[in-house]
Amino acid sequence: MKKTNWLLLVLALVLSMFLAACSGGGDTTEGEGGEGTETEESAEGSEGESTEGETSGDSEQVLNIMESAEIPTMDVSLATDAVAFQWLGSTMDGLYRLGENAEPQPGIAMDHTVSEDGLTWTFNLREDAVWSNGDPVTANDFVYAWQRAVNPDTGSEYGPYMMNGVIANATEVSAGDVPVEELGVTAVDDYTLEVQLAKPVPYFESLTTFGTFLPLHQGFVEEQGDQYALEAESLLSNGPFVMTEWNQGEGWTLSKNEDYWDAENVQLEEINVKVVKDTATGVNLYETDEVDRAGLSAEFVDQYRSSEDFRIEEEPVLFYIKMNQEGSEILGNVNARKAIQRVIDRQSMTDVILNNGSVPGVGDIPANFVFHPETGEDFREINGDLVELNVEEAQELWTTAKEELGIETAELNYLGGDTETSKKMDAYIKDQLEQLEGLTVNVQSVPFQERLDRDTNMDYELQNSGWGPDYIDPNTFLNMWVTDGGNNKTGYSSEEYDSMIERANNELAQEPVERFELFLEAEKLLIQEDAVLAPLFQRASAQLWKPYVKGVIVNPMGPDYNYKNAYIEKQ
Repeated sequence: MKKTNWLLLVLALVLSMFLAACSGGGDTTEGEGGEGTETEESAEGSEGESTEGETSGDSEQVLNIMESAEIPTMDVSLATDAVAFQWLGSTMDGLYRLGENAEPQPGIAMDHTVSEDGLTWTFNLREDAVWSNGDPVTANDFVYAWQRAVNPDTGSEYGPYMMNGVIANATEVSAGDVPVEELGVTAVDDYTLEVQLAKPVPYFESLTTFGTFLPLHQGFVEEQGDQYALEAESLLSNGPFVMTEWNQGEGWTLSKNEDYWDAENVQLEEINVKVVKDTATGVNLYETDEVDRAGLSAEFVDQYRSSEDFRIEEEPVLFYIKMNQEGSEILGNVNARKAIQRVIDRQSMTDVILNNGSVPGVGDIPANFVFHPETGEDFREINGDLVELNVEEAQELWTTAKEELGIETAELNYLGGDTETSKKMDAYIKDQLEQLEGLTVNVQSVPFQERLDRDTNMDYELQNSGWGPDYIDPNTFLNMWVTDGGNNKTGYSSEEYDSMIERANNELAQEPVERFELFLEAEKLLIQEDAVLAPLFQRASAQLWKPYVKGVIVNPMGPDYNYKNAYIEKQ
C-alpha cells in the first residue's frame, strides 16, 4: 500500500473513532491575509441566510460566535489579516461598505462623481455621521488615515501595498521621497473628499470598502499615542458596533453603536466572540446553546450534513505552499518547485482531510470569482488546471533538481499553523512531499500571529499560506507576486511577469478585454512556467448555524461577514 493511502486510511480510522466517542468539534474562522488578505485554513466560513428587512420580534438581540485566533491588531494602518479586517469592518464605516451580492452600499459617502479621464473622484459625505465620542466624521478623517497608511514612519504593510500606483503620489510618499501632504487626497471642505488617482483604476470603488481605506480620528489617535488600538478603551468607532470589551487571548464583545448614522437599521444589541481553537470544544459549545455558530472540521461534516443547521459555501479564498527562493538554495531551483507542485494529491486532501466542500487548487485565481468581460466565461475555466498530480513526473523533476544542485538528500522546514485543522493538513502535506526521494520535511506548528511575523521577515522555507481578495479583480491575486511586492515574500522576481502586471494596470487599464486576457497569460507564467506557488485548495466552509440567526451577509472580500443587518428571530 502506498504511504499516502496508508496515511489517509489511518486518518479516516482515527476520525471515525473520534466521532463514536465524542459529539463535538469545529474550528472557527482564522484570517491572515488576504484579501489580498492572508488567511489561515479553517473549517468555518459560511453563514446564515441573508434576510435583510425582516423583523426580529421580541427575541433577545445577542449573537454569540467564535474565532480560532486572537485579533492581531485593531489599528487600521497596521491590519493585514482577515480577523482584524472582520472586526474593523464591524466597528467602522468607510466611504462605502459591501452589501448584498458584494455591491458597494453608502457608508460615510452618500455618492460620488468621477472625472471623464477617470483620475478625479469626488465623494460627498453625509453630515450625520459621528465618532463614538460624539465628534463628526469629516473628510479630514480620511485624509489623515490615508496619509498615515503610506507614511513610512508608520510601518504599514497594506498602506503602500493598497495605495502605491493607485492614489497619486502614494509611491513617492511611501518611499520617503515627498511629504505625506502631497498624497492625492484632499478635504475640499468638511463633507467633500477629493481623490486624485495615479491612473484609471477599474476597481477603485470596490477598494474604498476595504479596511485600509477606513478613516481615523486624528486627535484621538495622537492622544492615545503608542497605546492606540491596544484595548477597547483605546479605540474609537464610527460603524454599527463599538468594541466594549477585549480580553486578549479569550475574546471580545461588541455592542450596538447608538450614535451610528444608521442605528435604526442595526438590530443586534451585542456580539460576543470567544477564541476557541479546538474543534470539539466549539461544537460542544454549539450543542449546549452557548454559541450560535460552529465550524465543522472533516470528521464532523458527515455527522451533521443532514441537520437543518448545516451550511456549506464556496469561498474565493486560495491556499498554497509558498516557497522561499531566497531562503533556500533548493527552492531556488525551478525543477524542485515543479516537483513539489506535482507530488501532492489535492483531491484526496480535500475529500478526506477537509471534507467540507473545498476543491483542489489549480491556479492563482479562484473559480467563480471573475469573468471574461466579453464572453462571461469564468477565469478559472478558461485557464483550466495549471497543476496536476503526477508523482512519476515529480520524481523525474526532483532527480533533475538534485543533479543540478549536486545533492543526494535534502531537508526543508515547513511553516504551518497550530490549530487542529492546520496540524492535520500539515501532516498530510509532509507525507506527500516526502514521497520525493531523499527529502525530509520538518513541520513547525506556530500560532497565527507568529506565522504572519515570520512571513513578513521571510523566515521560512516552505509555508502553508492563504489569500482572499481585497477587491473583485484578478489583480488582487496576481499583483502580489511582482518583484519586491509587499506581500510577495518568496524572493520571486521576473521582468516578464512584472511587465505583464504593469501593462494590465496602466496601458490596458481602460481596455477590459485585453487586460483580462493578459492576466490569463500572467497566471500561466506564474504557476506553470516559474512554479512560484504550489496550489493546494480553494476553501469552502462547513458550519452549523442556529436557524434563528438571520440577515447575515457573506462577503467575498474584506470582512467575511456583514453583521450590520443581522438579527435574532426565535420562535
